[in-house]
Amino acid sequence: MNEMSPPPRTRIQAEKREAILEAALDAFSTQGFRGATIDQIAAAAGMSKPNLLYYFRRKDDIYTALIQRLLDNWLAPLRELDDIGDPLSELRSYIRRKLEMSRDFPRESRLFANEILQGAPRIMPMIEGELKTLVDEKADVIKSWIKAGKIVRADPYHLIFSIWATTQHYADFDVQVRAVLGADRGADGRFEDAARFLENLFMDGLRPNP
Repeated sequence: MNEMSPPPRTRIQAEKREAILEAALDAFSTQGFRGATIDQIAAAAGMSKPNLLYYFRRKDDIYTALIQRLLDNWLAPLRELDDIGDPLSELRSYIRRKLEMSRDFPRESRLFANEILQGAPRIMPMIEGELKTLVDEKADVIKSWIKAGKIVRADPYHLIFSIWATTQHYADFDVQVRAVLGADRGADGRFEDAARFLENLFMDGLRPNP
């Protein structure tokens, strides 16, 4: 006999859950998993600790829910990398979307970076599972472009790593970026400047010679 599915959440329950996750994102991205407490998250969410524990039994459960959502969103641009499209256009779009995510979701990027720096103790199954599977799949797409002569020979994994490193820098080190650029160049336009630079950098490096 199949187990019955849990009843759907009411609107109020969904709103409470979102409030908890939003408060937890602030806490975890600034203080790390160990530094953040259930009491702090409950207070930031505007509810009592027992009320919070009705929705999430443990701090680990909140963290896991955040990381799973983060990975789903963070990997969405990579999933869209299409083997049918023009390789340079596909990679240009991927770079730009990754920069847009760094601009719009800096807390999520810092949360993920903090977890990785600690050795990914709570998300290694996700990394070795769905993340690796997706990267392997897209590496095969890049290999097919190379084999067809559409881009120059390059290690597909290190190409993906390089795009991650250069785009997420603008989220994880945003304070440094703005300070070094100064008031004139450190405003919102820094992301468009970065996008144009990175597009040229990668496209010039990958475009095959005539």
